[in-house]
Amino acid sequence: MAIPKRLLKQAGRYARVDGIPYHLPINSDNAAVIMAAFPANYEKARTLLPGNEVHPVRLWNGKAVFIVTVVDYRITDIGKYIEYSIALACTHGDKPAPKLLPAMLMKAYGTGQYILDLPVSTEISVKGGKGIWGMPKHQANLDFVEGSEVISAQYDLDGQMVMRLDITRPARIFMPMNMGAANYCRFRGMLMKSYIYFKGKAGLTLFKKGAAKITLGNHPNAAQLKYLEIEQDPIFTAYLPKTTGILDDYFESWFLSYPELPEKTGEGLESVYHLGYGEEWLEKPNRQTAKQPETAGV
Repeated sequence: MAIPKRLLKQAGRYARVDGIPYHLPINSDNAAVIMAAFPANYEKARTLLPGNEVHPVRLWNGKAVFIVTVVDYRITDIGKYIEYSIALACTHGDKPAPKLLPAMLMKAYGTGQYILDLPVSTEISVKGGKGIWGMPKHQANLDFVEGSEVISAQYDLDGQMVMRLDITRPARIFMPMNMGAANYCRFRGMLMKSYIYFKGKAGLTLFKKGAAKITLGNHPNAAQLKYLEIEQDPIFTAYLPKTTGILDDYFESWFLSYPELPEKTGEGLESVYHLGYGEEWLEKPNRQTAKQPETAGV
């Protein structure tokens, strides 16, 4: 997925949306990223996707794909912050896609990820990400620790651990990556689709046992993750110590429909209109909760 020429033509222009100033295109620089994907229960994954047009990607063994991506944004128009994406690989269409094909025919199947939870460090990131693009952002206690042997990121909320992701530092950072991705989420009773493009060099592992570990806590936000029956061994891991990225200002939306009129449609504008533009972080997560986790290894 190449960066649209439309975005490149915006270079040097400015925008102000919901009071947030942007120097176009909306970009980031020097951001570090860790990613890991794990098999999960397909039927249970289906129940977490809204409406009838978004479907989990199905692996050759019938499993769904659970994806965690943590980005340490260091240079952006809205300051530095961490973004902790918890998602399911998905397709968009009338019916589920065949096994494996969505990875090869991404445009045809609308392949992307449906974001289940998206904690971030700052209030302004919530205001922009949710209010404009519909992303399920909320402020939480986050960290991103780059150790000599392990890179890890922890997500706490209300004094409890939700999740920690640990990946083994790759032996080499050698693989050039220049790609785009589609993110789906629910907001205001609609399915929202946004696009991001990034490039950098990555250290990768593929089907390597022990290359990544998820630890879940007992915060209520971890309940749906336990429900997914996420498996221990990762499909892949990636570490990109330095990336540049562009968030597309273009996005799409569709009404989410159901056989009967739903009583609730998730969060709406009431969750963002009152937010300010703060760039302050909450306290760092309590790493002690991950040393003796309430639920570990998934």
